[in-house]
Amino acid sequence: MIIINKSGFLKYKHFKFKCALGKAGIKKKKLEGDQITPKGTYKILNIYFRKDRVKKISCKFKLIKITKKMGWCDDPTSKNYNQLINIPSKYNCEKLFRKDNIYDLIIVLNYNTRPTIKFKGSAIFIHIAKKNYLSTEGCIALKKQDLIQLLKIIPRKVKIEIN
Repeated sequence: MIIINKSGFLKYKHFKFKCALGKAGIKKKKLEGDQITPKGTYKILNIYFRKDRVKKISCKFKLIKITKKMGWCDDPTSKNYNQLINIPSKYNCEKLFRKDNIYDLIIVLNYNTRPTIKFKGSAIFIHIAKKNYLSTEGCIALKKQDLIQLLKIIPRKVKIEIN
């Protein structure tokens, strides 16, 4: 089990990585855009990566290459809310192929899936941290090398507990 706590650390077995959390901290998430990292236990759905920026990843997961046409829908009015979509789109979404490096490697958690509840929040990722571990919009963010290391050591069926 991976444990992420409000003190800003991700722990797995004897590994401990500093991480950034949502600006509003860890709480019960209620609304899209509330900047809360949602309390709960999650599974990994998919892992996306930028082939041009992340060369070698050793892990037990299937890796999906990020293309310029990939986005993540965060528009509650869309039937594709909280899902990967093709861009451009008439709905609001986050581009996955970005100029900065925070989405060079993305672990997608199963937050607000099956069923997806409109306005409850979307796109809870574990991704690369900004300089000085600046707060996120609700995701968990680690240093790039720490994220690569984490992927190397975790099993496919690992659970993530945010508390």
